[in-house]
Amino acid sequence: MHLTQRLFACAYDPVMAPLEHGRVGAQRTALLAGAHGHVLDLGAGTGANLDHLPATVDRVTAVEPDPAMRAHLDRHLAGLTVARERETLTREPAPTPTPGADTGAAGPVIEVVDAVAEALPLADDSVDVALATLVLCTVRDPELAVAELRRVLRDDGHLLVLEHVASDQPGRLRLQRTLTPAWRVVARGCHLDRDTSGILAAGGFDVSGIVPWQLSDRSRLTAAITGVARPA
Repeated sequence: MHLTQRLFACAYDPVMAPLEHGRVGAQRTALLAGAHGHVLDLGAGTGANLDHLPATVDRVTAVEPDPAMRAHLDRHLAGLTVARERETLTREPAPTPTPGADTGAAGPVIEVVDAVAEALPLADDSVDVALATLVLCTVRDPELAVAELRRVLRDDGHLLVLEHVASDQPGRLRLQRTLTPAWRVVARGCHLDRDTSGILAAGGFDVSGIVPWQLSDRSRLTAAITGVARPA
């Protein structure tokens, strides 16, 4: 594991904290409210999505190729496990559940997988909901990553998207393109200028449910998209 990987992973949560406690965190909660069944968390990072999953999710495959980020993700999961155990111990005794009923006490089964977006170790049509949140900007081959998402997602599944993207304003787009080469080094491969909506549409997704958004109201470089993409 390289020193730069460790430093980036250590800095990620503190740097993102203002957004996660504000606009981005609120948007994650709203977006993920519709998640259910088997969820693929693409580029799970340190686990930001896990705190926003509703009780309708019963299984999560968290894909994260960076070993330093996975170490933080593992610690996040350990914290969630302790919190659930404490909640179970302090909860008042509940009536005997109806056979087959979901009590929601244990939370989803979460599996962390070392894999890249371009080669997902999942079967075709095996995922109910996929999450792409602040990840498609970093993958090496976004077209192949989107093809993999389409492959593993059921025909009636949903892709929940929260991504920063290329600005539709020419001046800001020029600035993004100027800064991206240096930004990729600082931010572990992140591109400021990707046309993610276009890539999703070309990769077999209906993007009519995706809308423009802003990660922050303080920066000229935070053009974003959010919403639901469905297999076309």
